Amino acid sequence: MKEITASGQTVEEAVQSALEQLDTTRDHVEVEIIDEGKKGILGVFGTKRAFVKVTMVKNQVEEAEAFLQEVAEKMNVQADVSTTVSDNHVTFDLSGEKIAVLIGKHGQTLNAIQYLVHLVLNKNGGQFYSVTVDAEGYRGRRKETLEALAHKMADKAERLNKNVALEAMPAFERKMIHNALQHNQQVSTYSDGVEPHRRIVIKPLS
Repeated sequence: MKEITASGQTVEEAVQSALEQLDTTRDHVEVEIIDEGKKGILGVFGTKRAFVKVTMVKNQVEEAEAFLQEVAEKMNVQADVSTTVSDNHVTFDLSGEKIAVLIGKHGQTLNAIQYLVHLVLNKNGGQFYSVTVDAEGYRGRRKETLEALAHKMADKAERLNKNVALEAMPAFERKMIHNALQHNQQVSTYSDGVEPHRRIVIKPLS
């Protein structure tokens, strides 16, 4: 962790000096005042300079973004990352050529990347964030696909009057299925199995 001790006529001047030397801004550092200094008589005699220790702090979101960029490069994909922070949720949106490589079959690769980014983002930070990693609108398209699947399989369960189990999927996708069918009076849904093979089961009520 990078840190520097700086001095100035005032604490603020000392802090500003440190920021310039570290080439950063106030919101990326922690400041410890070593000596507040003292104004001398007539501002000249007996003047004592202020000293501060300024330490760079890791930015969780920037670290996670850098990690995501590195993962894409190692997969030989030149991707641009657009980052949006809303309260305690961070969305990383990937775009570029060969983006399908980062998505994978049914989004499995993208889900794995999202899981890793979530770990990196919350590893050492002081604030907990939830994470979405998207790739050129894939999450929205996947949501539409899952909702259509939910209604189709609910009709099948009702028609055959038997339980219908869907493919295994991560928790946030299972939630989409639950939400899509929560107002359906003909079926109920529940999750079955152990991660990562946990799946939704649609059960007819009649």
